[in-house]
Amino acid sequence: MAAFMGPQQGMLQEGASDVKGENARMASFVGAVAIADLVKSTLGPKGMDKILQSMGRGQEVTITNDGATILKSVYVDNPAAKVLQDISKVQDDEVGDGTTSVVVLAGELLREAEQLVAQKVHPMTIIAGFREAEAVAKAELTSAAFSNAQNPDVFRQDLLNIAKTTLSSKILTADKVHFAELAVEAISRLKGSGNLEAINIIKKVGGALKDSFLDEGFILDKKIGVGQPKRITDAKVLIANTPMDTDKIKIYGARVRVDSMAKVGEIEAAEKDKMREKCEKIISHGINCFINRQLIYNFPEEIFADAGIMSIEHADFDGIERLALVLGGEIVSTFDHPEDVKLGYCKQINEIMIGEDKLIHFSGVALGEACTIVLRGASSHILEEADRSLHDALCVLSETVKEPRVLFGGGWPEMRMARAIDEAAKKTPGKKSLAMEAFARALRQLPTIICDNAGLDSADIVATLRAAHGADPLNTRMGVDVIAGGAGDMSELGIFESFRVKQQVCDLTRVQACVNAGPKLIQCHAVYVECQRVLISQKRKVSGFINTAGPK
Repeated sequence: MAAFMGPQQGMLQEGASDVKGENARMASFVGAVAIADLVKSTLGPKGMDKILQSMGRGQEVTITNDGATILKSVYVDNPAAKVLQDISKVQDDEVGDGTTSVVVLAGELLREAEQLVAQKVHPMTIIAGFREAEAVAKAELTSAAFSNAQNPDVFRQDLLNIAKTTLSSKILTADKVHFAELAVEAISRLKGSGNLEAINIIKKVGGALKDSFLDEGFILDKKIGVGQPKRITDAKVLIANTPMDTDKIKIYGARVRVDSMAKVGEIEAAEKDKMREKCEKIISHGINCFINRQLIYNFPEEIFADAGIMSIEHADFDGIERLALVLGGEIVSTFDHPEDVKLGYCKQINEIMIGEDKLIHFSGVALGEACTIVLRGASSHILEEADRSLHDALCVLSETVKEPRVLFGGGWPEMRMARAIDEAAKKTPGKKSLAMEAFARALRQLPTIICDNAGLDSADIVATLRAAHGADPLNTRMGVDVIAGGAGDMSELGIFESFRVKQQVCDLTRVQACVNAGPKLIQCHAVYVECQRVLISQKRKVSGFINTAGPK
């Protein structure tokens, strides 16, 4: 019997150990809460940036306060922490913003669940209470949302306010009005399609962020071939993905025996004839511009120049896919049947200068909503973070156009939902009410963290907000005003948020760490830990996190 009750040697690998009961549960709680605490300091308009240094060969440095970017850069081996990392990625993929909020809310819910478990509240009771609180929160959020989609001018102002609110916590906050205008203009050109592929973003070092601009057309960061026309009108464009470098013999791992150098010359001539025939097939399509994803060597480039055709080489896959979309053409690889090829079209192609670089500008493209935003900045680090920030704003605006309902920001939705949950908890019998009250406390932690990150008195401000929402729950618009350092009217301050984003943050199918995965984390009975793993310091992608005051 003793041997039977001993360690399960047949189930575990050699050198493995198991952690059970409270230790396993505590490991899950600690791992998830640690991830939430990692990104908590980046939340809100005064959140701080983090410097991430890669442990790879290049030791690249990234400066960001984007929750998804930070968590993607971190090596995580705790299963509960991995769940939070995944929901941040899902939030980023689906709506583009709220990645920090969703992780912080999940971490606070787990922190509250840990305290309830310590009070001997059963995990299933906690989960049932969380589910009831979630239903109340979603109903309150839906009733609080409003839409001005019927009035285009007011709705555009709503979009501008949402863009400014989104950019307030990013590196672009100093020029948020300028970039909000750029983002709204770009989204308005899409005419409700939500196809962000039509918006091209180019980063060019030099100048200041405020020098960034939107161009009504498509800009490709490539160069035109030597000796070819630099400007053409009524362009008929053939977009291809084909090798154009076979004018040189490339035989790897093989040997060719010839009697004389004349034979080598004949082989090279045959290769050139083959390339000439291919170029003639391309020219027979009646085009005046040829764009290839792969390289175009000197010989075919010379043939195109003699034919007066503009050729553009090495347009990477992302660029050529977007070009095919905006020009209305198709990417081809064979040229035997010109009648089956769909050519791209634009009114004019010309070479332009941005800073000290030459780029190619396509105007009057077939996809009229296509546009390009050119970002300028002092360094590559600033441009990369500006790109991430602007992309978040574009994603939020795109979702708002599809779902035009909006909410006030600054912690207003969280305070309103928390009040509704507290009222429902008072009418709920049993220990489930404890879990519902814990859910409300977790929601109130978001405006509390926003205040703490801004160096404000969070206890006083949150108490003021709670009193305002309790006195007039339906009409109050009070939220956190970090500029004035107190509570303020969100409508007058123009602080708005997208209903779609906030719904995703509060949707517990996204915050799976606390509800869907609740039985797995809160009721965790055993976690088997492999001892023979590589040291975390060797596998980790990020060596450290240094809080730095962002350019707020």
